[in-house]
Amino acid sequence: MSFAIRNATTADVPLIFTFIKELAVYEKMLDEVVATEELLQEWIFDKGKAEVIFGEVNGEPVGFALFFHNFSTFVGRGGIYLEDLYIRPEHRGKGYGKTMLSHLAKIAVDRGCGRFEWCCLDWNTPSIDFYLSLGAVPMDGWTTYRLSGDTLKHVAKG
Repeated sequence: MSFAIRNATTADVPLIFTFIKELAVYEKMLDEVVATEELLQEWIFDKGKAEVIFGEVNGEPVGFALFFHNFSTFVGRGGIYLEDLYIRPEHRGKGYGKTMLSHLAKIAVDRGCGRFEWCCLDWNTPSIDFYLSLGAVPMDGWTTYRLSGDTLKHVAKG
């Protein structure tokens, strides 16, 4: 079997959306998906706010990763933030996720980034174990906060 990584194009929006929904099912969060293909087209491709790569086996998409640039004031340079990495269950354990993470790390290095970061759900021990095996370091002492929906709008009003 031949595993290859390719960049997504605008023609891949339906596939990106399919992977997002599959990931949401895996994470037991499908009811939280409000994205649409139109929004993905606008924000990923028209506005260029994120990038997507696919992992393919013999031309069949088996995984995807969505990432974007962030910035570290302490490091003084940009970084890559991995929003989602998902490999379809029947293709896990074959090294595809590791290959995709390595590809993203290479992008970060090639672009001069100072960091490559992501979050992982606390219950997802298979992924946590995988990330630790790569040498990734959990950021103890940090808690992610989020404003969204009506709360975001309320805070925006001051």
